[in-house]
Amino acid sequence: MTDWLVGLMESLGAPGAGLAIALENLFPPLPSEVILPLAGFTASQGEMRLLDVLLWTTAGSVAGALALYGIGALLGRERTVALAARIPLLKLSDIDRTEAWFLRHGRKTVFFGRMIPLFRSLISLPAGVERMPLGTFTLLTTLGSLVWNTIFVLAGYALGENWPLVETYAGAGSKVVLALVGIAVLGFAGVRLAERRKGRHAARG
Repeated sequence: MTDWLVGLMESLGAPGAGLAIALENLFPPLPSEVILPLAGFTASQGEMRLLDVLLWTTAGSVAGALALYGIGALLGRERTVALAARIPLLKLSDIDRTEAWFLRHGRKTVFFGRMIPLFRSLISLPAGVERMPLGTFTLLTTLGSLVWNTIFVLAGYALGENWPLVETYAGAGSKVVLALVGIAVLGFAGVRLAERRKGRHAARG
């Protein structure tokens, strides 16, 4: 992957880094924790201007997020509810509560979600489903992405040839987030299964 990214940036320069980040939004296996510090390192070698890297990677983040927003908007609430109804252990009341929560905290969620692994991409879908005003979504996505991108690009720029250290530590953080999500899902499933058992016992009684 590193060779592909290097080749992309050598061919296209800073726009290549932006393209890689746009693809990262659509295909999360392409980690921004690798793309951004590598772009920063490349800038430190004088092959790209640092400001150009920041501008293009942020533009790539916004472009990818807008694509997912569009998918969410096309999907719409009715289809989302219909799909959610097919998921085992999930109730329509869960969707209603999630929707109400997003309507109250959507702006903060979009902004800070751009700085959380895994959620960076996913947060654009509910924003599209709920039809968050496009201007608001774009502004919050731009600001949140700029913060995230700047941190990782500057880290790669400062570390130079040691830029892979950024991926090492960021990767550990991503694993923590994934573990917390896994625990939350298991906890949710456990509660729902317990509720079903109680319902069955009550019906028998």
